[in-house]
Amino acid sequence: MMMQGESPQDATSLANSKTGTNPTPAAGVSDGKSTPVSGAYRASTGTILEAAFVDPAYSWPPAEGQGKNAIELQASTALIKSASPGEDVDDDDVSLTPSLMSSDDERDAVPPRPRFRTKKVTRLESAGKARSSFFFCCKAPEEQVVTQHEVRVNEQGDEITDEEAMRLQNEYTQKRAAAKSSKEERRQQRQARILAKQKKKRREARAKERYKRVPEGILVYRLDTSDRTVTLVSGPSSNTNMNTLLQKMVVVHAKPSSDKSRRGIVLTGSHGETHELVACEQRTAIAWLESMDMMLAGKMGEAAAAALKDSGGTAKARSSAWATGAEGRLSQLEREAIEERYVNLAAYSNNLIRAGAVPGASGAVGKKQSGGAGGIYYTVTQVREDGEEYDEETLESIAKRRAVIKDSWDFFRMVCSLLRDKRKYDEIFRRMQLDPVYPYLNSMTGLNDPGDDMAMGGNMGGDKPISQVHRNQYDAMSDAQIAQDLVKRAEVALPSLVEICKALAGSLGMEEVGVGPIKDAGAAIRKAEKKYEGDVLKVTDYCRALLVVKDFATLLALLELARDSFGPLIRRVKLSTLKSDRASKPGGYRDCIINLELKEHICEIQIHLWPMWVVCGVDGFRHYRHCLEYSTDTFGDPFEALAGLDRKTVAELIVMAEEAVAEMPLETLEWYHEKFILDYFAEVGLFLHHGLYEWAETTLRALIKLRCQSPDIGPDHHETITLYKYLEQALRAQKKKEEADYAAEKVFKNEKMKTSEKVQADRSLWNQWITEPFESIMDPNKKEREEEERIKKEVKASKKAWRKIREERFKFLDGAD
Repeated sequence: MMMQGESPQDATSLANSKTGTNPTPAAGVSDGKSTPVSGAYRASTGTILEAAFVDPAYSWPPAEGQGKNAIELQASTALIKSASPGEDVDDDDVSLTPSLMSSDDERDAVPPRPRFRTKKVTRLESAGKARSSFFFCCKAPEEQVVTQHEVRVNEQGDEITDEEAMRLQNEYTQKRAAAKSSKEERRQQRQARILAKQKKKRREARAKERYKRVPEGILVYRLDTSDRTVTLVSGPSSNTNMNTLLQKMVVVHAKPSSDKSRRGIVLTGSHGETHELVACEQRTAIAWLESMDMMLAGKMGEAAAAALKDSGGTAKARSSAWATGAEGRLSQLEREAIEERYVNLAAYSNNLIRAGAVPGASGAVGKKQSGGAGGIYYTVTQVREDGEEYDEETLESIAKRRAVIKDSWDFFRMVCSLLRDKRKYDEIFRRMQLDPVYPYLNSMTGLNDPGDDMAMGGNMGGDKPISQVHRNQYDAMSDAQIAQDLVKRAEVALPSLVEICKALAGSLGMEEVGVGPIKDAGAAIRKAEKKYEGDVLKVTDYCRALLVVKDFATLLALLELARDSFGPLIRRVKLSTLKSDRASKPGGYRDCIINLELKEHICEIQIHLWPMWVVCGVDGFRHYRHCLEYSTDTFGDPFEALAGLDRKTVAELIVMAEEAVAEMPLETLEWYHEKFILDYFAEVGLFLHHGLYEWAETTLRALIKLRCQSPDIGPDHHETITLYKYLEQALRAQKKKEEADYAAEKVFKNEKMKTSEKVQADRSLWNQWITEPFESIMDPNKKEREEEERIKKEVKASKKAWRKIREERFKFLDGAD
């Protein structure tokens, strides 16, 4: 039977009509929302660094008067011109390959839509007819009845059930959604490839224009860590040797060169060839070498493998310091994050230097720092998977990270400074002990002076043998009120202390005299809590003064004059830190303290020795306080402060070190640039810790040369010898045995010279002692004198020397007796 009246329906409308809801996509099928691009296309990630290097045919920096400023001006002008509008590449000006242009293919073709129609079906049915009677139990014979109804059939005309139709419709809906999602995914992939190619075209066009007018003598190179290549992006200069010019290299190894300017990098290519690049800026060489070290530690990506294949090279990347230890266990994503943070910090620091905005710089704020064109061409670009070039960290987050690293650098530099000054104090005290009168002073016993060295029987803060007078009213007063009362009493006693100091200074010709200020109550309470278990009466320097004497002989004269002039007022004479068998104050400082009671208040006179005073001057107390606070005396070496720091932190600290010395390149450093000499010394510690032994050696040789040139230091000074010790360490790490042995010999000879000086000084005292007839008898049966007897005789000889000096320089003391 033929259908009458067809009503075609698609699967979607039927499903919706049956369920009353929108179709639900199958698992994994897009629901119409944006979805990320799959891994079918993945561009290489990495960093692009561009910087200026020196053409080997030229010298850098230019000699004085040969246009250094002109070169910088040329570079600045070139960059301004390259930024002119209309020279960029239009986004549409990109030729696409057929693979990029193809959009629709048969890989995910949408299946044919299932269609259904209805048809009328006519059927004959048997029906019984009842008789017309009251009883229906009797029926008439069966009759044939013609009926018509509609059924659903497919395109082939086969009848299907509603359930089968629903299944076919759902399958179609899912396949259509999957095909649509796949098509959108491929469209996004094509868009990403097109965008990446457009970006690359624009970058190449900008680079071509940017470096078209690079000044003579400068070569601009690009480092791309994604494919491990170094490429020349600027044109050659007129004198460039094209035969030796590095134009492109796939890098397999990088290390510092021995270039005395400390700006060189030795690169090894995939064919085993080597080239040395010398940067225009120290910080360029450091940032590039660190970036290449990170680059070579990671796994070779597709881009790097392709670059290696294109170059025809076979050499594999050599081991990197970033591939060992804890850093060797980092994942590739962690390495990329560290690399990004590092290069962002380096770029940010360079921008600060170029803008003259480095906080704490010696130059005026806003004044452009020196550096020439090298810093102008210093750029860093991040390359991302989607082809975008951007910095993941915001400027604010980079600035915060820099602030943290800067604080760490400042602390490390301070430790180096504190231990440097401690070594100065130790060396000065060693030499001062050669003074003929020192054994006599060393034998003296102070008044109420057990000292602070507990190992030698000294007192523990609270056991201090003297204190302020305890008054009955103090029992009802708080510590703050007691301290305030003592401050008032100190103000009353101050004029009397001034008169005494004037008298002493006038008699002995003091080098320097200072009085006050009165210690405030808050500072007294803090000191009492820290040293005297909270007892403010133990604080005896509310009223204080300082005197600076020339030498030990003048100190002996002062002690004798004080004893004869105001002996009954003296409550303590503290000589313990000047004793050879006693420890110094934290930080190495040594002095003498006299406490005397004036107006019923104990005051303090600090007596400093000029050779020690000149090391820090009035900042000596700050040195003492910092050494006490940070326990720097526990460090045998300032570089021990770096122990435990990971490699990425040390790398960032080196960036801060370079920021600190940006305005004073190593080759321009002079012997009187003490601030920068300390900066470079601290950076040596970072180099040694980081394995950059070549740059540590170069820096140490420069510092040794400057110390030898200094009229106050010289080749045999302890600072110079300390530098030789570190130089030996750097040389041995490079397996330069002969040079290391020479540095070790310098250190050994210096130690031998110190021993000889002590022996000579002892012999001089001995000669003075044997001139006294009653001391000339010796026991012939003893080959060695007892130590006690030797010291006793040494003291006698020293006392004789003091009497001689007293007669010559302090004869007025006889009148004071």
